[in-house]
Amino acid sequence: MDETPEQAAIREIEEETGIKGRIVEGLGTIDYWFSVEGKRVHKHVHHYLLLATGGALSTAGDPDHEAIDVAWVPLPELDGRLAFPNERRIAREATAWLADPA
Repeated sequence: MDETPEQAAIREIEEETGIKGRIVEGLGTIDYWFSVEGKRVHKHVHHYLLLATGGALSTAGDPDHEAIDVAWVPLPELDGRLAFPNERRIAREATAWLADPA
């Protein structure tokens, strides 16, 4: 399947959360290494600020069962919920963009 990172993000969000949307801003990329079955894997995760345009929160449509739960979280609560510093950095960038989208 040939898709851009943006197209993949929109598809993945809908599959894993039930929310349809459109990208309003790119927020950066996190890359990291992990091991699976004895092999090192280098993964790039592209992050986008997405405007919800439809759907309802649900993991029912997640074909790979990657999402355990989904929820709307107020921006001020994100820092306390995100496990990794890079995720918190991306959330801060989204918050800053929302405060001043110019």
